[in-house]
Amino acid sequence: MAIAPAGNGSSDSIETRQSWVVAWIALAILSLSYGAPLVAVVALKPIAAELDTARSAPAIAGSLAYLGSGLGGILMGWLSERIGVRAVVMSGSIMVCLGLYVASSGGLTSLYLGYGLLVGLVGTSGMFAPLMTYVTRWFDRKRGTAVALISSGQYIAGVIWPALFQVGIERAGWRQTMATYGLFVVCTVLPLALIFLRRPPEYAAAGAAGSGPASGRPVLGLNPNLALGILATATFFCCVTMSMPLQHLVAFCSDLGFTASHGPAMLSLLLACAFLSRQFWGWLADRIGGLRTVLATSVCQALAMSLFLTTQTEFGLFTISAIFGFGFAGLIPGYVLTVRELFPAREASWRVPVILFLGLTGMATGGWLAGAMYDYFGFYAPAFLAGIVANVANLALVGSLVWRSRSSGYRPVFA
Repeated sequence: MAIAPAGNGSSDSIETRQSWVVAWIALAILSLSYGAPLVAVVALKPIAAELDTARSAPAIAGSLAYLGSGLGGILMGWLSERIGVRAVVMSGSIMVCLGLYVASSGGLTSLYLGYGLLVGLVGTSGMFAPLMTYVTRWFDRKRGTAVALISSGQYIAGVIWPALFQVGIERAGWRQTMATYGLFVVCTVLPLALIFLRRPPEYAAAGAAGSGPASGRPVLGLNPNLALGILATATFFCCVTMSMPLQHLVAFCSDLGFTASHGPAMLSLLLACAFLSRQFWGWLADRIGGLRTVLATSVCQALAMSLFLTTQTEFGLFTISAIFGFGFAGLIPGYVLTVRELFPAREASWRVPVILFLGLTGMATGGWLAGAMYDYFGFYAPAFLAGIVANVANLALVGSLVWRSRSSGYRPVFA
């Protein structure tokens, strides 16, 4: 199946300076909103200690936030088509603020309600999936680069916030830190969305630049929904692997006896490398296509995850964290770009959130699974091994789609 050209730099391109302004604002919003789940990550051990519970219990809060964000993203994608992404993002920021306040106000029930329902289901869900789809509609020539940029918001959040949260937790406690950050999110995201999130340019009829394939056509020789199901399942498995170091690296370092500041610093390094390398993966995706980029970055993630089993030294783990950050960074933008290449543009508002829902479900599963396996075994090696197995399953599914793309004549065309 041939894909319509993504534009050739001619005057009919939808890309303008405003496209990049929108992309950078979306990046800022995601960098702010995705600090919310990181409070619970950095405070994992203090929360467990204060509430006198196993480590897997507060880890569920982060998992619920991911799960809620993914599930709510399908609804918010639909809603943003009807009332506009600006209103959806603004309401999401209010819900994140309220959710962090509720999560900080009581025990495990409040933590789960705040993170799962408010931060996840009706909060960050109104930012991640809707903004990813929204920004793709401002680009036709450099879509991969733009998606890679804005999806790096989570990793910029990871670079900036963990060390600051650690200071806040040590000085004021995890409850005060959580509630204060919620107020900060709403005070920054609301004006950014109000001022900058304008209506995107409209695509022309099917077959024009940026419109994507015609509706109803087979995808890689498969029924379109079956192809989406395979892609979504692959997303689930890769995100199971991805989430384990992201949610448990700080606690893992503490178990090894490193100082309290080294775990957050290691997480920040991992996410800084993810941000920088994601720009490389976006550049590559604009040249080889989203599907092949997913395969390449999934191989890198599997290799990096394996390295966590090889050393427990401080220098070694800093190095492996950087390698892991490079390895997994291209996965999510690669999946989003694949959906935009394989399916009609007008279907992106629900197909992209479905992919992200399965990805965030995988994040939730991986975070919970690593905590549960730690509680059972008393160390993280079995959990990391389970993450490698999940990555192998992802490689099998993505590899089958790449193989079908060769036999079906799939040839994405790039500027």
